Amino acid sequence: MAAADDLPELGFYGLAGHASSPRDLVGQVRDGERLGLGSVFLSERFATKDAATLSGAAGAVSERLGIATAATNHNTRHPLVTATFAATMHRLTGGRFALGLGRGFDLLFDVMGLPRVTSAQLEDFIGIMRRLWRGEAVIDHHGPAGDFPYLNQDASFDEDIPILLTVMGEKTLEFAGSVADGVVLHTFFTDETLSRSVRAVRRGAEKAGRDPAGVRVWSVLATVGDHLDEEQRLRKLVGRFATYLQGYGDLLVRVNGWDPAPLARFRADDLVTGFPGAFDAIGTAEQLEHVATLIPDEWLAASATGSAAACARRVLDQFDAGADGVILHGVTPAEVEPVVAAYREVRPAGLARGAQRNPGRS
Repeated sequence: MAAADDLPELGFYGLAGHASSPRDLVGQVRDGERLGLGSVFLSERFATKDAATLSGAAGAVSERLGIATAATNHNTRHPLVTATFAATMHRLTGGRFALGLGRGFDLLFDVMGLPRVTSAQLEDFIGIMRRLWRGEAVIDHHGPAGDFPYLNQDASFDEDIPILLTVMGEKTLEFAGSVADGVVLHTFFTDETLSRSVRAVRRGAEKAGRDPAGVRVWSVLATVGDHLDEEQRLRKLVGRFATYLQGYGDLLVRVNGWDPAPLARFRADDLVTGFPGAFDAIGTAEQLEHVATLIPDEWLAASATGSAAACARRVLDQFDAGADGVILHGVTPAEVEPVVAAYREVRPAGLARGAQRNPGRS
């Protein structure tokens, strides 16, 4: 259970965005624990953000913080390697680790020569993980996740390691509710989309005969307060949003039920069509100011902005919409410290009663 001054319902991303110095995670984890944040979530990029390495570092310098990959992909490692990574983290942290998986990007897997990820693969893979962690041997397995003659860890294992899924679309949300212990949503969901997404997860769990309340749902809230300087706010809000539009704008617009016309105008803009990378990584202040004119205010409003108190109220909106936890996205713990202080002032008594440190446990 969490200590009285902990906020197990709040999390943050370690090394948010494009990070070239993985050692920065050490300070961020220590800051997050100092502030009482509940969990650190670790994304993966194929440069200097290896999920297993970062997880080990986070586990080594923390005592209370929950740790989750959000996410890694099951198809980039052999199942036995992933099972070993998770079991090692589970014991290293005294049960604070959750393995978070995602579908990733089809085009990236195409150029890497890897199979595209399907729900059937994920379900099969999750089943393999749970069997291995129960001490079972997986023999002569032929399924969507692959063909494996013999997989085995330790017959004495009885490891209860939660599995998270990062998802967006309604069908995938229902699927996640049917197989996962927790769900991580996406940044820039409107409150209505968040509420609908939570209902889809609960519906999927119920259809599968599971306890709908037993699946922990994390909202991801871009938190860009006025205490940050103007260029930081531009990069963390406009730059980040524009980067999502570059990568999978159609899906984000469709999930939120937005008019696709502004997305078409965004893509047709001369700066956007010829831009050589991600806006949040290499965009100049002038370029980001231009991009801001292309994105409707309504779209950017699916975030927490303004004063620290206003950001704290937006965090409460996420719980009102049905989330069990909120990941303060795009900022380090030090950058979000004023918001955390303001949140403590308005946090309802008993909000996280019984909440677990492990982000994959309800």
